[in-house]
Amino acid sequence: MTETPPTTGLHHVTNICTDMDETKAFYEDVLGFHTVKMTENYDDPGTLHYYFSSTPEGEPGTNVTYFEYPNSRGQPGPGASHHFAMGVEDEETLLEWREHLKDHGVRVSQVRDRTYFKSIYFSDPDGLVFELATGGPGFAVDEDEPGTEFVDPQEH
Repeated sequence: MTETPPTTGLHHVTNICTDMDETKAFYEDVLGFHTVKMTENYDDPGTLHYYFSSTPEGEPGTNVTYFEYPNSRGQPGPGASHHFAMGVEDEETLLEWREHLKDHGVRVSQVRDRTYFKSIYFSDPDGLVFELATGGPGFAVDEDEPGTEFVDPQEH
């Protein structure tokens, strides 16, 4: 049996939007991201492909990209993403984000305790669900070595 080749972690996530200008405004004005690349989809010329990053340089691991398909409509189910999460330092920052999102007219959930972290949920202009999650307390909360046993949330 051979070793699995290494990765450097998540590089980027690519989603689909119906209006790139609206998506760009959401990422820049609401989330405070930087637009680091405006181009076309290499596999589908004529389709916009924009890159948004939490940093001005857009290093790998900080990018969320979008293809624009104006007349499309997604549907949740197998093969589709349910949501994606971005991290925040702590619960205080999470609460700051909640107020910031509400101030920008974004509907946002209450803070939810997920045992391993606390989080809030909201959606982008096309309905893609986002989560902001705290870094802790972490996955070692209910087992000594994370991932070594099945944990029934109803028992905790």
